[in-house]
Amino acid sequence: MTNSKNKQTLEQRLNKIRAGVLGSNDGILTVVGVLFSTAAATSNNFLILVAGFSDLLSCAFSMAAGEYASVSAQREIERAVIQIEEKQIGQDKDYARKTIAKSYISRGVNQQTAYSIADELIEKHEIESLVYSKYTLKIGQYVNPWGAAFSSLISAALGGLFPLLAMLLLPEQFKFAGTIAATTCAVALTGSLAAKLGHFRLRPAIIRNIVIGLITVAIHYYIGKLF
Repeated sequence: MTNSKNKQTLEQRLNKIRAGVLGSNDGILTVVGVLFSTAAATSNNFLILVAGFSDLLSCAFSMAAGEYASVSAQREIERAVIQIEEKQIGQDKDYARKTIAKSYISRGVNQQTAYSIADELIEKHEIESLVYSKYTLKIGQYVNPWGAAFSSLISAALGGLFPLLAMLLLPEQFKFAGTIAATTCAVALTGSLAAKLGHFRLRPAIIRNIVIGLITVAIHYYIGKLF
């Protein structure tokens, strides 16, 4: 039981970190997009920075709200599924055993072995094993909605600061090139973090993020030029 709790705690932490990585990536791309679309439309530095800062705040709070709603919905689905399955168990004491065994039989396990596995799983964690076998849902893996929202809020704001500070602090002749460089470094960092957390290849993740970042800059710049 202790190992299971530790595992759930690790999964919750990883989910919170993943939310942070996604939030920071969105913060970077939305802020740099607004900065370049505004800069292409006007040369007024004050307007450019106000637009960028306003977008940073709106992006951070919208990411937080979206994460809160998403995690809350996941937790509500989990509770509803547990209630349904507990009701089924109450009506049929052999329900969990048959359901779990059936899931293993469908994967090619012979009937005798499938029922042996089901008996062992039920003895340890009945409702958890039943829900996972039927819905592939791990009970308790979701983070607290407020924790996920706060993680997204902070990460999106910090991510958006990279291009915003570059545009604010760099000398006039280096503003655009420096902001692109800051954005490239920032999205490369979020790409590498996502690769490490997701256990997939590092180089393609970094390249993909950089390409998306540069395309975002180009699209917003030419949109600004239209106005």
